[in-house]
Amino acid sequence: MGKRRRVAERRKTNPAVLGGMIAVVVGGAGFGVYALTDGGAAADERTSASDHKAVKTGPLTAAEVRTASTRFLTAWRQGRPAEAAAATDDPSAATALLAGYTKDAHLKDVTLTAGTATGAEVPFSVKATVSYQSLSKPLAYSSSLTVVRRRSDGKPLVDWHASVVHPDLKDGDKLVTGESGTPPIKALDRDGGELTAAEYPSLGTVLDGLREKYGKKAGGKAGVELRVVRGKASEAAKLSDKTLVELSKGTPGTVKTTLSPKLQAAAENQVGKRPRASVVVLRPSTGEILAVANNGHGFNTAFQGSLAPGSTMKIVTSTMLFEKKLVTPDASHPCPKTYKLAGWTFHNDADSEIKKGTFKLSFGASCNNAFINFAPKLSNSDLTKEAQEVYGLGLNNWAIGVPSFDGSVPVQSGAQMGASLIGQGGVRMNPLNMASVAATVESGVFSQPYLVAPTVDGRTPAKASRTMSSKTQAQLKDVMQYTAAYGTAAKAMSGLGPDYGAKTGSAEVDGQKKPNGWLTAYRGDLAAAGVVQAGGHGGDTAGPIVAALLKMGG
Repeated sequence: MGKRRRVAERRKTNPAVLGGMIAVVVGGAGFGVYALTDGGAAADERTSASDHKAVKTGPLTAAEVRTASTRFLTAWRQGRPAEAAAATDDPSAATALLAGYTKDAHLKDVTLTAGTATGAEVPFSVKATVSYQSLSKPLAYSSSLTVVRRRSDGKPLVDWHASVVHPDLKDGDKLVTGESGTPPIKALDRDGGELTAAEYPSLGTVLDGLREKYGKKAGGKAGVELRVVRGKASEAAKLSDKTLVELSKGTPGTVKTTLSPKLQAAAENQVGKRPRASVVVLRPSTGEILAVANNGHGFNTAFQGSLAPGSTMKIVTSTMLFEKKLVTPDASHPCPKTYKLAGWTFHNDADSEIKKGTFKLSFGASCNNAFINFAPKLSNSDLTKEAQEVYGLGLNNWAIGVPSFDGSVPVQSGAQMGASLIGQGGVRMNPLNMASVAATVESGVFSQPYLVAPTVDGRTPAKASRTMSSKTQAQLKDVMQYTAAYGTAAKAMSGLGPDYGAKTGSAEVDGQKKPNGWLTAYRGDLAAAGVVQAGGHGGDTAGPIVAALLKMGG
């Protein structure tokens, strides 16, 4: 039971005074006691027990979970959205979406079947009919809800999120049935073969993005479908609308992509070997995207992820250091076990150190403090400018043909600036960005990656404002080749030399027992980058995925 609060009772009028005595009013189970103070009435702290109910706290009982979930599901099933919404902790948002379930999504004959609860979470299955004009098709899917206590009174209610109604919905999204507005597309690989989500599961989000951008431009005709229409928050996250049920087929337009069927199939196979893995393969000389794959097909981490890249960012940091002539690959440069910067103490992996060695050795061993100890010689904006001006990162202007995140290297100061030199702090990237970094080193110039040729719709690819010198490129290839041959990437890259280079990364993430493992590399006119979230060190996790694809060639 929660603690009762002692609250002063107030009256708008003074109590009556009879014969110099104060009238005491007794009623119900409690009473109020009043005293005169300076001619006015002041309330005693004591109050009626009936005025305040205890707020129930503590874990929900099985009966509470069952009662709250049954109330919600029953009202929803019976087409009473306001009543169902009242069983949630956000009635306003719930009413809008649940009312739209019938009105906008045109769903009828709804059957909801609750499964066995696990604690406060209740899974349930949904069966309904999508009915629009003379068209109808069945819909079936699974979802879940979680029961929580309302803070004000402890009442068990459904924790409201749009995903309760359908797992593909984000808060602010809605379900709509009607003419899609966007014709379907037939996406082709670089050889003219059709790309389907059935054959290449990772391409589901990519195909959605292609349809949204090119459906009308490709000359198709829209059909009728039930789809997820994204709200502002999802649009900001660059999520595309998603088709759930197609009631009538439209006439597709045709869009040709740069994807290689051989590499795409191999990429799908490789990421399937590890949970939460993503990879991208590029052609450095042109920027063509040859493959993109994710294990976990609900979100395109490879193109739209925003993750700390860890030590793979040391490629960009080294570019800056070489250009500023602060170090050369063969210069003596120790890597201390610890380094203090702005009140933080930075450590190397496994508290290692390199007392006597070259910068190349520290790059190959991915020794953090050999990079962080340059911080006092740098301006806060130096790394940001390097990433933008040479690698085209963080300007939010890439136009690859589908939604993508272009990386972020914010200006930071103090310890955060030091952390950004090793791909932590506020630095955020994805495999597309880091494959582009390796491709830029290989070719010497940034070529914006693309999935659909810019000539298809007259897009203008992003450009870097300057190009690294041939000397800087040679220095970068030197340290990356050393890493691939003798450093942390040697095991994964074995047998791929001599025209190759690589960099591993391990990015610490709060709440994860293991870091995200990264590897970015090039071999000839191929570049690739991969990440395995919560997998461990990059050489052991992302390394085999990237290396296997580079072995295949273009």
